[in-house]
Amino acid sequence: MTQKPKVFAVVGPTASGKTSFAIELAEKINGEIVSADSRLVYKGFDIGAAKPTLEERKGIPHHMIDIVEPEFDYSAGLYAEQAEEKIFEIISRGKTPVVAGGTGLYFRLLLENYDVPKVEPDYELREKLAEYSYEELRAMLEKKDPSRAAEIEINDKKKIIRALELAEHLEKPLSEYKKDLKFDVEWLGMNFPREELYERINKRVDIMVKEGLIEECEHLLKKHGRIKNLTCTIGYQEMIAYLDNQTSLEEAKEKLKQNTRNYAKRQLTWFRKNPLIKWNCEPLRLKK
Repeated sequence: MTQKPKVFAVVGPTASGKTSFAIELAEKINGEIVSADSRLVYKGFDIGAAKPTLEERKGIPHHMIDIVEPEFDYSAGLYAEQAEEKIFEIISRGKTPVVAGGTGLYFRLLLENYDVPKVEPDYELREKLAEYSYEELRAMLEKKDPSRAAEIEINDKKKIIRALELAEHLEKPLSEYKKDLKFDVEWLGMNFPREELYERINKRVDIMVKEGLIEECEHLLKKHGRIKNLTCTIGYQEMIAYLDNQTSLEEAKEKLKQNTRNYAKRQLTWFRKNPLIKWNCEPLRLKK
């Protein structure tokens, strides 16, 4: 039997330290990093998406970052195709891929035996679903496919509608579609006790605002307008409310902290379903 290529997967909730962990691991094993974050693919989503700076990357090549403009409707299926190509490119150079991020569906499609059947857009159904509120749509999806509902970010109505579209046309939930595994995956998870994680999230939000989150949001609005990928992204949607004078800055910051904490809980719910994840390992103790 042919041995499958080795891939490390570094997962965890936002603000858990997985980025620095993955970089340290990549330094140890002569690796390159493949991002698995649904917002880092977008150009210009820097501070609001906690995109690692060039300095933070420490010279380690990073892939699947800044690859499309925010207007592009980048799908999980397309991510899986392109990220897989990057993994094989890294392996061909004699290096080890480290897939790191917090988007559970990206990991599932790329590294688990999970596949998404191709379903053509049902525009009539989309138009019908668009008449419902986000809360109503989410309740529908939680009944049809609770695993997918847990992954979708707050207020991302477009993704909720697409997930309902798939649920309507498929014979079973997405989680039941399987494919052959192509890689030998070492699953590593980063996390903190709840209160400590929440404190890290709160501090991160304060730092993001100090580093120019509001100015970045203004720039993105001016360049791209009120596109859904901007108005439905945690970090920007709260600042847009502030810029629209709907809330004070302090209220916007508190809302951002709350939304991020809620998202972190959903991320953990998703990743804890994977029994192969080893939590809070020391990268320097890992074998090559």
